[in-house]
Amino acid sequence: MSEFNMLEYEEKYLSKGFTSVCGVDEAGRGPLAGPVCAAAVILPKGLIIDGVNDSKKLTEKKREKLFDIIKQEAVSFSVAWASVEEIEQLNILNAAMLAMKRAVEGLDVKADFAIIDGNKEPYLDIPCVAVIGGDALSESVAAASILAKVSRDRLMLELSEKYPQYHFEKHKGYGTKLHREMLLEYGPCEIHRLSFLTKILGNKK
Repeated sequence: MSEFNMLEYEEKYLSKGFTSVCGVDEAGRGPLAGPVCAAAVILPKGLIIDGVNDSKKLTEKKREKLFDIIKQEAVSFSVAWASVEEIEQLNILNAAMLAMKRAVEGLDVKADFAIIDGNKEPYLDIPCVAVIGGDALSESVAAASILAKVSRDRLMLELSEKYPQYHFEKHKGYGTKLHREMLLEYGPCEIHRLSFLTKILGNKK
């Protein structure tokens, strides 16, 4: 049985004449608090970084190590955000698409094709394809998933110092039992996504 090729998508579009293919992914659609983060990564042609995979399948320690390696090895990378206010205004799907668009547009070396994790493509000025489970199928998308996840986790650690009562350092804003209990005790703060809290807080927001 041949080894699975994490470069299949990159090679497919490079063979069609594109010269700079980026992978794009986001982190933070599900949490009850904090912004959504997206990353775009262009890797050197043919490069496989040992250990790179869907960020959800990696330990925090492994993600942190790969974060630095990816930034060092990438032709170009970009991390971008959509704020809590934009999530509330646009809804989380559209905010995630906006963050992805910003990530692609923020690349120092411009991409001419993008591989997007998921089933929906953001509005980009370049051709792109959405790939369900792309963070486990494409090397550059997997790399983007790690940059987005680590960047967002680090931000939530910083925010935990500003809002210590919620223990963001433990759950990164996701709806864990601890987080729900703290919400019921203290109510939401300015980085909570109020539209996500209806079932938990009812009319207590």
